[in-house]
Amino acid sequence: MSATAKAGLPDPRRWKALVFISLAQLMVVLDSTIVNIALPSAQHDLGISDANKQWVITAYALAFGGLLLFGGRIADLWGRKRTFVTGLTGFALASAIGGVAGNEAMLLGSRAAQGAFGALLAPAALSLLAVTFTDAKERAKAFGVFGAIAGGGGAVGLLLGGVLTEYLNWRWTFFANIPFAVIAALGAYFVIREPAEGRNRSPLDIPGVVLSTLGLVSLVYGFTRAETAGWSAASTIGLFVAAVVLLAAFGLVESKVRTPLLPMRVVTDRNRGGTYLSLGLAIIGLFGVFLFLTYYLQVVQGYSAIRTGFAFLPMVTAFVVGSTQIGARLVNRLPARALMAPGFALAAVAMLLLTRLGVGSSYPGVILPGLVLLGLGMGTAFMPAMSLATTGVQPRDAGVASAMVNTSQQVGGAIGTALLNTIAASATTGYLATHAAGAGGAKLLQARSLVHGYTHAIWWAVAIEAVAALIALTFVTAGRPSTVRVASSTDTDATSEPDQAPVPVVLH
Repeated sequence: MSATAKAGLPDPRRWKALVFISLAQLMVVLDSTIVNIALPSAQHDLGISDANKQWVITAYALAFGGLLLFGGRIADLWGRKRTFVTGLTGFALASAIGGVAGNEAMLLGSRAAQGAFGALLAPAALSLLAVTFTDAKERAKAFGVFGAIAGGGGAVGLLLGGVLTEYLNWRWTFFANIPFAVIAALGAYFVIREPAEGRNRSPLDIPGVVLSTLGLVSLVYGFTRAETAGWSAASTIGLFVAAVVLLAAFGLVESKVRTPLLPMRVVTDRNRGGTYLSLGLAIIGLFGVFLFLTYYLQVVQGYSAIRTGFAFLPMVTAFVVGSTQIGARLVNRLPARALMAPGFALAAVAMLLLTRLGVGSSYPGVILPGLVLLGLGMGTAFMPAMSLATTGVQPRDAGVASAMVNTSQQVGGAIGTALLNTIAASATTGYLATHAAGAGGAKLLQARSLVHGYTHAIWWAVAIEAVAALIALTFVTAGRPSTVRVASSTDTDATSEPDQAPVPVVLH
């Protein structure tokens, strides 16, 4: 450790570290959407069947979502910097394999590997941020940047995927990850300095790893199957039953073992628990809007992939403003719920505006206001949510607490895509069954039925976002952080007792 770290002073290179941590986070978030637009081209080139094309997306989601808790625990055990660099290296190699894939198996294997290394990388990135920035004001700025990337990066992925696919080819949606990963890994290796005292050297909870991984995979895959096979299919029901049994067994094991994979103190804290739950619900609505607006713009309005990506840019800009200029500036002046609850409520209002979509709706008149309000609301809420989810956690638990943030987002995304898409499809079918083709013919009827399905599902997203705001308002009770430092990696060591976890000073 450096003399600076020993003295308990801030790392003088912490702002440089933020650049590389943020770059890595951007890469992971981009990859959740960048391949979606390239999928039709990849399917055609590699001869992937319609039945199997979903696995290009699902393989990534299952590996990422299923291994997040394990990845967070590895970060606590190995050290966050080592895990971060390992995740980046593996992600770059997996991306290179995906880019040169000559067949379906090679592409699917690379996507699964991306997800697995992403599950190492994502918790390590957030926990590095948590232990590097311990001053309340600096922490607000750092998490403002990180929150903007975490929330808005998916929309940037849609734009970048469209540009790369149209002007180069689909393989560049994989190759684009490599420079991100190399720069971030080199920067982390030379810049980031992690105090050794923050590690958790307890033995790995193998039963917890197995149960949590299988349980989360079953849960995420259950929602994926629901989207394709239907909610009443035996395979869908079986996966949900397995998920409930496995996760219940995981909770039981974690309450009994001496060194749990997920210490109950991380999730039973009212503020953190409320944050995980409200953030997961908010992501459901956000992913639903991404999905339906992409369909609407491309299928109904006839936008190209690139034009669709540009259409989302105002939301990304608003997200950055909400996170860095509103959330980060007010987080030390107001309680977290005073930002989270109004932020999620504003997102609900934005989605309410989008329920007015019609076949011929104008982008400036209907879509643009909704996107801007959505970005402002989500950006304002994300920043304090991501900070609060890791504030006051013992350094030895920072990795697994960060993994819980990513898990809530990943599961929320899976639920949002499957649940809202199923609702939309059902509403579309019902509309077609009860309406006859009019003067515009079958084509206009099809467009109207699709829009009816989208808006019907967005109404559900409005309700879900409102529930997220209510949970943030009632569960999150933490007051305004003071300007004193929150717990850092030098404040406690891995031998501290569970009931001695440092907490931030708050002013009610």
